[in-house]
Amino acid sequence: MNWSLLKRFDWLFLAAIFVLMGIGVAFIYSASARTEEALQATKAGMQIVWVAVGLIAFFAVTLIDYEQVSETAWGFYIVTIILLALVLVIGKKVYGAYRWLNLFGFKLQPSELAKLSVIVVLARFLTEPNRNMESPKTLFQVLAIVGIPSLFILKQPDLGTTMTLIPVAIVLLFVAGIPVRYLVILGVIGLVAMVPAWFALGDYQRERLLVFVDSSRDPLGAGWNKMQSEIAVGSGGLTGKGYLMGTQNILGFLPRTVAPTDFIFSVIAEEMGFVGSATLLSLFAVLILGGVRAAHCARDKMGRLMAVGVVTLLFSHVFVNMAMTVGLMPITGIPLPLISYGGSFMVCMMAALGLVQSVYVRRERRE
Repeated sequence: MNWSLLKRFDWLFLAAIFVLMGIGVAFIYSASARTEEALQATKAGMQIVWVAVGLIAFFAVTLIDYEQVSETAWGFYIVTIILLALVLVIGKKVYGAYRWLNLFGFKLQPSELAKLSVIVVLARFLTEPNRNMESPKTLFQVLAIVGIPSLFILKQPDLGTTMTLIPVAIVLLFVAGIPVRYLVILGVIGLVAMVPAWFALGDYQRERLLVFVDSSRDPLGAGWNKMQSEIAVGSGGLTGKGYLMGTQNILGFLPRTVAPTDFIFSVIAEEMGFVGSATLLSLFAVLILGGVRAAHCARDKMGRLMAVGVVTLLFSHVFVNMAMTVGLMPITGIPLPLISYGGSFMVCMMAALGLVQSVYVRRERRE
């Protein structure tokens, strides 16, 4: 590790991360306002712990050459697959899904590791010597790399996480130079596969999609969160109702189980209004543009693909989360990066952002 690399650090990128994490802690506290005071403080306090662990992961990955990270790619990928399989065997069932493993008192969500491992493996695989991007074999191998963890994740079930892996794979294939006609064929196959996929979905997943089309279908059940989230966002107006003053949250219309996690943006929009929401989007834009800059300046193709993969993952999370809270997409259970409550997601996302910085600080010199 070379500590002098910090001189080449993207400090605006890091500043945006700190501000976003600070906003997350503040509004997790606010989103827990209806719970007992001790629990409210505990959730915010635990998030601070995850922030600290996430920062350690961020700097650790930044200081390690991303090429060294790529050397462990396949091992990391195999371990992730094993953990995903273990979830289905000995995993802890929460809210009807098997997504967590209890390891030494810590709840680990392997699907979060899968996102990072897929990015690293694809970046290594697509840059191997003599890799023929014109060959259909390469496309099928990429589909297998993404498909194996996706099948395990769908079995949990967790459709939202699978939805983030698909754009990551497509964008990495495009940047790596695969013929566009292959991507068009994939798109056509995807559209055709939607019919059998509909019948493969669980009952609650189909209900979420139907409620997305018509909230009045089940206003007190599956449509409740969607409608209350839209009301919360819309009622914030220009400047919001004020911190800790969001009535949708305080009065319990936004369920306390989802307000600090998947619907944290609804709480922010209600209390901080359009100005606060625009500020939040601007901070995410700083991160995304910082990742694009890292990809542009990367010293090699592998670094470029790693940075692009993380940027695509970040954008997918932000877009899907905010879109579902305002009713533009079905409810999928996608958390908001650096903002939503949760340890596995925070640490894995920070490690991914550290990978972007590892690429940037080792960028090609352009003096």
